[in-house]
Amino acid sequence: MKAIWTGAIGFGLVNIPVKLYAATEESSLDLDMLDKKDLSNIRFKRVNENTGKEVDWEHIVKAYDYEGKYIVLEKADFEKAMPEKTKLLTIDQFVKTEEIDSILFETPYYLEPQKGGEAAYTLLAEALKKTGMAGVGTFVLRTKEALGVLRFYEGLLLFQRIRYAQEIRDTGDLNISHRTIKPSELKMATALINQLSQTFDISAYKDHYTAALMKIIQAKAKGKKISQPKMKVVYNKSKDLMEQLKASLAASKTKKVS
Repeated sequence: MKAIWTGAIGFGLVNIPVKLYAATEESSLDLDMLDKKDLSNIRFKRVNENTGKEVDWEHIVKAYDYEGKYIVLEKADFEKAMPEKTKLLTIDQFVKTEEIDSILFETPYYLEPQKGGEAAYTLLAEALKKTGMAGVGTFVLRTKEALGVLRFYEGLLLFQRIRYAQEIRDTGDLNISHRTIKPSELKMATALINQLSQTFDISAYKDHYTAALMKIIQAKAKGKKISQPKMKVVYNKSKDLMEQLKASLAASKTKKVS
């Protein structure tokens, strides 16, 4: 793995030199875009809108449209804004992870200690494991201040980005019409939830769509014709909510027995 950030964790007056690595990767297939006529690759070019000519990366700059005028930002400008944040992940407070709503969670990253920081790294990891707490902190990653939680995960420190409050859209614009629910309906729905309740095991879930798509690719590579499978959508034709719930409970019981 290649480190995407190098800096330190600021834990009180203790600085822990670390490297940051992406903890996840895409499971979907990497598909290329081709010209249907001759299957040539489609290339995207960085073109100057005035001259129509392609622009090399070394001649591309980032700028902000400020009151109709572009203000060009150099690499040094991003560091000048908050120089300490570009190299220091500052832990501001410690909280219980269950206090953070799941809608806030975003990208996870692994943290690896650099030479000389092993002892402090291990100490912080063990302390977080023992207390069950997570540190809330910020640092600058790729020109943006990243907010996240630092927690113990399988013997190491994991930094998981979380969204800022202003990034969560207001639900007020949604048209959610509620109707009165009968006690018998609520009781039946609760029974269905309890009947389907299990201990969560992420390993039981696989990306079946990608695997199925790969089978189609392999079949087409061998010149085989792919037939369209029939959709198997299970539902109850009755519009009565209680009848649907009863049918769901019966189906769930049969599934468990079989």
